[in-house]
Amino acid sequence: MILTALGNHLWQSTLFAAAAGLLTLILRNCHARVRYWLWLAASIKFLIPFSLLVAIGNRLAWSPTSALTNPRLHFAIEVISGATPATAVPRALLPALVALWLCGFLSVISLWYVEWRKMSAATRDAAPLLQGREVEALRRIERIAGIKKRIDIRQSRASIEPGIFGIVRPVLMWPDGISARLEDSQLDAILTHEIQHVRRRDNFTAAIHMIVEAIFWFHPLVWWLGARLVEERERACDEDVLELGGERQLYAEGILKVCEFCLASPLSCMSGVAGGDLKKRMVHIMTERMLHKLDVGRKLLLAAAGLAAVAGPIAFGLINATPTRAQSDGSAVAQQSEQPAVHASKEEMTALILKKVQPEYPEAAKKAHIQGQVILKAIIGKDGNVENLQIVSGHPQLAPAAIEAVKQWKYKPYLKQGQPVEVETEITVNFTLAK
Repeated sequence: MILTALGNHLWQSTLFAAAAGLLTLILRNCHARVRYWLWLAASIKFLIPFSLLVAIGNRLAWSPTSALTNPRLHFAIEVISGATPATAVPRALLPALVALWLCGFLSVISLWYVEWRKMSAATRDAAPLLQGREVEALRRIERIAGIKKRIDIRQSRASIEPGIFGIVRPVLMWPDGISARLEDSQLDAILTHEIQHVRRRDNFTAAIHMIVEAIFWFHPLVWWLGARLVEERERACDEDVLELGGERQLYAEGILKVCEFCLASPLSCMSGVAGGDLKKRMVHIMTERMLHKLDVGRKLLLAAAGLAAVAGPIAFGLINATPTRAQSDGSAVAQQSEQPAVHASKEEMTALILKKVQPEYPEAAKKAHIQGQVILKAIIGKDGNVENLQIVSGHPQLAPAAIEAVKQWKYKPYLKQGQPVEVETEITVNFTLAK
């Protein structure tokens, strides 16, 4: 059952990522930030099963028997999603698969933990920059970008590229000696790029995808999504730098100087200036292209896609629960129509008896000296006939004889406000052996 649910979730998430990829192709001439958020949505989908949204829909349409959904409808869902009533993987393999997944999960987490410890140590060892050319440029660009909380800048002797480390309190790591190689305009462009990472909260969204990669390490698609996210993230920051007045050639030359100066590759836990496919980035930076803004048509397309992704499963849950609720409500109405609204005591009904048939004492009960009372619950119809007899208590050898006798009883109609009504009552039949 677990493997079937996991298979359905992976299949649905893969299809969702394919749909996101199709949208990125349609929006390939738009700003990179739009495509970035589409890829991020595809990543987050791995953490949100469609079954959860369907359950929300079921909850919104809750009824006392909502769990008893239409079996035909569920069978259709399983067929569409490729599920089978029984998982194809033997249960004996489940512990081995769980152990394999856990090894992969812990391996990925361990690698990232080592990277984080390495960067955390470099941050502690770095000296805070409180003044100088870099600090002045950073504060000026912060004001232009609307960053209210100042970003700490630290000068590091480690062979790392300029980059933002941290989520809650981001720190700009600045390699010692890099400033001497950069012109003022190049320094401003590199700092603007890093500030855009802070403004966009790229380290936070990168952490979300790192969780996806750790959980679904066995799925190649999540690693491919990670590469797309880094690519579009860096391209989005490049576009922001150019929109804020950065010169294309000087900016591209500044990035290349940073790459020549810094030997270490960018870390997963850090947003740097040299991330992504550097060759493609240089081509895009140097190529003057008209980037299309999201017009009404594209906005409607994205809105429709988002609505279908979120509201679709919820609506399915509502529709799936509606027949059950209707069936439940119908059953309740039927039960209410079957149950009389009036209950009468034994004394009241005894006074209305027109015909009373004594039961035949069963021979087996006589020989076993069995005697006592049989209490029956009955419905007395509007015509005075006895209906729906049920045994409340009594010996099993006596009860059939009591039921057979009471079936033949006849009552006067029970009147309520002058009209005959059905009435529920209890009938006691005594079985006593002669001494």
